[in-house]
Amino acid sequence: MGISTSGKAFSRDRLRVEITGPDRPHLTIIDMPGLIHSETKLQSAADVKLVRKVVKGYMKQARSVILAVVSAKNDFANQVVLNFAREVDKRGSRTMGVITKPDTLVQGSGSEALYVSLARNNQVNFDLGWHVLKNLDSETQKGSSLLGHRNAEEALFFSRGVWNELPSSMLGINELRKKLSNVLLRQIAFELPSLIREINLKLDDSREDLEKLGEPRRTLDEQRLRLLQISEEFQSLVERSISGTYNSAFFEDAETDQGYQERIRAVIQALNKEFAEGLVKRGHRREIGSGKQESPNDPELVTRDKFLDHVENIMQRTRGRELPGIFSSMIVADLFQQQSLPWERIAQGHVKKAWEAVGEFLELVATYVADASISDALIDKIIQPALDKLLVNAKNKTSKLLDSHRRVHPITYNHEYAETIHGHCCRSKDEISKIVKNFFGLASIGGNQYLNNSYYNFNTLVENLAKHSGSGIERSAACEALDRMLAYYQIALKRFIDSIATEVIEQKIIMPLSDILSPVAVFKMSPDLVELIAGESQESRTKREELTKKTDVLQRGLKTCKRFVDSKLKGEWPPLEGIKTAVDLEQDDEIIAITDGYETSDE
Repeated sequence: MGISTSGKAFSRDRLRVEITGPDRPHLTIIDMPGLIHSETKLQSAADVKLVRKVVKGYMKQARSVILAVVSAKNDFANQVVLNFAREVDKRGSRTMGVITKPDTLVQGSGSEALYVSLARNNQVNFDLGWHVLKNLDSETQKGSSLLGHRNAEEALFFSRGVWNELPSSMLGINELRKKLSNVLLRQIAFELPSLIREINLKLDDSREDLEKLGEPRRTLDEQRLRLLQISEEFQSLVERSISGTYNSAFFEDAETDQGYQERIRAVIQALNKEFAEGLVKRGHRREIGSGKQESPNDPELVTRDKFLDHVENIMQRTRGRELPGIFSSMIVADLFQQQSLPWERIAQGHVKKAWEAVGEFLELVATYVADASISDALIDKIIQPALDKLLVNAKNKTSKLLDSHRRVHPITYNHEYAETIHGHCCRSKDEISKIVKNFFGLASIGGNQYLNNSYYNFNTLVENLAKHSGSGIERSAACEALDRMLAYYQIALKRFIDSIATEVIEQKIIMPLSDILSPVAVFKMSPDLVELIAGESQESRTKREELTKKTDVLQRGLKTCKRFVDSKLKGEWPPLEGIKTAVDLEQDDEIIAITDGYETSDE
């Protein structure tokens, strides 16, 4: 404890001395250091502060019985122990006063009368009353027979003078032992209901902690069995979350962040939708329109004429054997590769987000189905390596899907492509027809129309204008190439979005999850890996032993407490050992003896 003549004088620690025997009283007494009023050569200011803090800490414990010891050598009004007692026990319901050194008072004096009045509970009232003791004077009596003479001298002193007028139950050490035993007994009986509740709570906590540790796992078979149990629950929860069947205690409130992360199907659906919307909005490199580009990741806004200039330039730089006005089919492929350039960044980003969401989900499942030591090992040795492989596979598959669109010439048999191209031609004729009608003021352009003394076929005019619209055959070819590329882009975009969702996210990330920790995977684990994951650490074994011992003590204490309550109702009092054993684990019913610090060790 570090206490010595040359070291510190006081300690926060408690030195416990047990005295057992068939005639010993059932008492737990904490003899506190005397309250120090000021520092000395041997006692520093820090000692004064420490003693008061320790004493008050014990006095504030609601189950403690306070034994306030005052010395008749000094005026009790100046002894701070009484102020402390009344401060923490305002009603005085759990405080007993003890007067020592009554032999130092002058017989017949006012001081003696005042202390007699104090003993009668007239000056400072305590529900447990007062008791008077006569101590031996250690300065005048020496030797091994000191304790043997003590009781006889005390009885002789109290048989004479004013102290003889007090009830014998208030005088002497023997009566104090009986009184304290009864006080402690009543205190325990009073606290039993709350004590039983606390023991039940602690018992539930201990059982819950033991349950979290699972069954003992000393042998390889026990360890593998524990992993098999974990794998079954793990696989079940993963499959439920993947299928969107959220009917387990694992799934918390969906409005919370954790509850949402636990529902991996909902998370993936939202991410796929976000990916589709993002690719539609920002997946193309150029967009026909006006204004400024809002961010570097947004499409470049260009006019159609500027876009056509770019197409014509590409056509010139990639011309083969085509006649003027005819463009190579690979022009569409080149234009499509440029237009779909942002796909890789957006798609790989989506894959990474989905993978991270799955990682968070699996970590939640692992911590739910296993205690901290096993779940940490599972995440480190099994789940994370498996996730790393899934990410590599998903990225590789994404790259292959991109290659199928960008390294292979455009292929589609989708009827929407033909309808879109036809629509472009029809829209061109419709626009020219509208211009002709407005220019000549015609209601329609069907058949031969009479105008300025002649008949005209305006349909022929529209057809010819449609064929030769633009600045030339090169411009017309560029216009057609652009329209075909844009039409093919929309079809390829839809196909790519669905491919990423099904062939990458679903097949490469989601579907393999339930097999990461399946019973089959556990069965195939090497013995070293099984022991590494499920083997109990020394810390876990020690904790299990402590919890088992604590649970056993609490159960026996609870049984004794209930038997004590039943016996109390019948007017009987069973032994207290079981109750004290249980109570010692928590806050004990103790008698705290506190002196004012004026006197030395003979107190």
